[in-house]
Amino acid sequence: MTVLIRDLRPTDRSDAESVVRVRRAALPFLITTPEGVAFEAGSAPPDAHFRLLLAHTADGHVIGTAQVGIAHDSPEPGQSYVNAYVDPAHRGLGAGSLLLRTAEEHLAAHGAVDTYAWVLDAPAHRAFAERRGYRPSRSAHFLRLDLAAGTLPPLPQTLPDGVELRTASAFAADPRPLFEADAETTSDEPGDVAAEFDDYEEWLAHTWNSPDLDKELTTVVLVDGVVAAFTAARTDGATRYATAMTGTLRAFRGRGLAKLAKTDSLRRARAAGYTEAFTGNDAGNEPMLAVNKWFGYEICASETRYTRKLETA
Repeated sequence: MTVLIRDLRPTDRSDAESVVRVRRAALPFLITTPEGVAFEAGSAPPDAHFRLLLAHTADGHVIGTAQVGIAHDSPEPGQSYVNAYVDPAHRGLGAGSLLLRTAEEHLAAHGAVDTYAWVLDAPAHRAFAERRGYRPSRSAHFLRLDLAAGTLPPLPQTLPDGVELRTASAFAADPRPLFEADAETTSDEPGDVAAEFDDYEEWLAHTWNSPDLDKELTTVVLVDGVVAAFTAARTDGATRYATAMTGTLRAFRGRGLAKLAKTDSLRRARAAGYTEAFTGNDAGNEPMLAVNKWFGYEICASETRYTRKLETA
């Protein structure tokens, strides 16, 4: 069967819906929506050289997709990424290999030296990456919580002195305090590619304005009027909720504020009708893994970060 590659058409909703279908089939632990896919493709900064590739059969049926780009915010030049997904019902047709080859050629043409890909921790997926010269590094987990049947911890009847809970939407007039909190906590997250998280306008354009960010279910903890912790929520607008990031600023750690933020957000998500909650953790991030296990999250899948050197164009 012939497999062809093309770019996503950002204004074509059927293309975005096809990407969602493939991603949900290949990696059902991610929150993805047609609106979010179109936003992802249409709002990428020029120096990211971002492409969202589609693999399709001769009759136009999309069977695979890949996110490809330069890590433009890294102080180390030549860093890049490619994350490819193939519908499990259509594996073995060469879509994954063709997506990867197209992505690598594009990245090399734009100066990439190293690239990375997240690969499901399963023999077939690992073998696919290793046959193509990728080598494993660190691992991460996907976790799931049954919001419909699970038991969530109660909120404290009285908050500690000076502590308040707000939603992200309360910061609509001036979200800069959330940007500053996101920047500090993200810089402390485990990672292999350094990033300079200092562009407020870019954060507004690509994080704050994302249609998948649920500002009503994102909880912010204030201490004496200062942002101290938060949990950012992504939803599909139907039944699936995910924690995109939970962080506590350094000056406020050790006070249980991350648990407070997650408790509030999860309880409001369940009240809003969401039945499944997902999150992800670096395998070495023991403190956050412990927090999530305390809530009842269970590991539902794992993935490994694979890297390789690219041949320059």
